[in-house]
Amino acid sequence: MSKACCCLQVDQSTVAIKETFGRFGDVLHPGCHCLPWCLGHQIAGYLSLRVQQLDVRCETKTKDNVFVTVVASIQYRALADKASDAFYKLSNTREQIQSYVFDVIRASVPKLNLDDAFEQKNDIARAVEDELEKAMSMYGYEIVQTLIVDIEPDEHVKRAMNEINAAARLRVAANEKAEAEKILQIKRAEGDAESKYLAGLGIARQRQAIVDGLRDSVLAFSVNVPGTTPKDVMDMVLVTQYFDTMKEIGASSKSSSVFIPHGPGAVRDIAAQIRDGLLQANTTLQ
Repeated sequence: MSKACCCLQVDQSTVAIKETFGRFGDVLHPGCHCLPWCLGHQIAGYLSLRVQQLDVRCETKTKDNVFVTVVASIQYRALADKASDAFYKLSNTREQIQSYVFDVIRASVPKLNLDDAFEQKNDIARAVEDELEKAMSMYGYEIVQTLIVDIEPDEHVKRAMNEINAAARLRVAANEKAEAEKILQIKRAEGDAESKYLAGLGIARQRQAIVDGLRDSVLAFSVNVPGTTPKDVMDMVLVTQYFDTMKEIGASSKSSSVFIPHGPGAVRDIAAQIRDGLLQANTTLQ
């Protein structure tokens, strides 16, 4: 904006307020204007038509007695056709807007719980914008947009909310861990059962093979050695097994001292015990 030789330049997005002998005369729009100073014409001031932003921090209390700080951003601008009202009727536009924001926020937020206040930020912003639009239009200002950019609870409340969320997440993690441990134990038990089942099949087949081998040995011995009975063959097998067992015990590096009957008569006693047990089992079954 410049003035020389009674000429005045008004920049874009700006208007100038012209007065004549101290009385409002006209609104000068962007461009070059002739302003004869000698006739009492003068510029009282300039008014920007650009969109301006005012950030307001308002402390209030929610319905569940939690103190919060609500941060609102108000975007506004002066109307060119009401520039005289915007220039003369308000001495401090920002303080006037801030007062209306405080009034609406402190009337709206106390009706809501803390969680509802976060969810209904748009409703609070709309209420502020409607109230400002009605109040500021008579002063030549337009409310472009109102935003509730943040709701900040007290530091202790935020810490408590974080602890509640952390506890909930830990509870979910514990449940998931317990479920995984349960599945792991079930799978381990199933694997153990399957292992024991297969081990049982192996032992059964091993014993079946031993029985088959003994039967074939008894038959072959009876055929090749005339006059021997199956009892004689079994006694000889038991003696052989007895000495093999004694040999394995003595050869083992981890074996401790074991005292067992070591005479050949012990084999006869073992054989007698086995035969008596078989006879008693047969008698019981009959």
